[in-house]
Amino acid sequence: MSSDKYIILDRDGVINKDSPNHIKSADEWIPIPGSLEAIKLLTENNYHVVIISNQSGINRGIISYSNFVQIINKMNKEINDSGGKIDLFYYCPDTPTTKSKDRKPNAGMFLDLSNRLGISLEECYSIGDSPRDIIASQKAGCIPIAVRTGNGKKIEEDEDLVVPIFDNLFQAVEYILANEK
Repeated sequence: MSSDKYIILDRDGVINKDSPNHIKSADEWIPIPGSLEAIKLLTENNYHVVIISNQSGINRGIISYSNFVQIINKMNKEINDSGGKIDLFYYCPDTPTTKSKDRKPNAGMFLDLSNRLGISLEECYSIGDSPRDIIASQKAGCIPIAVRTGNGKKIEEDEDLVVPIFDNLFQAVEYILANEK
């Protein structure tokens, strides 16, 4: 297994502002204050940053694949311009009604990441803003952390999801860096 450090982030609600109507264009992709700086800190501390994100808007016909690529390009440019780096981006376009092993709260994307790269997820932090992010992280054996941005309130209200929770990605990253083994 690799000894490199990996961290898994959800996208919408963790890195950028979320919308109940989906992020449909690059213009709608707006970083949450401090998120770009958080990714820069992770990059400077030799973390490989991986995004794992449900993107059902693609298969629902709400987001064109062309627009999806433009959103990812804008995100990567803004992250790179601020000194950070995204190493991999996993996404699942399946809708909630599909029996998908990859769509969170299932752990398929996490397990595929582990298999492809030969990494152990047991020491891998995973940061999300919704219960499905935390559940998928737990199923995969990651160390789950929640943020209040996006849908974080739903995590706080769920008595079964007892995980560290922070106001935003920057605070979560500060916690991780302060508690590195």
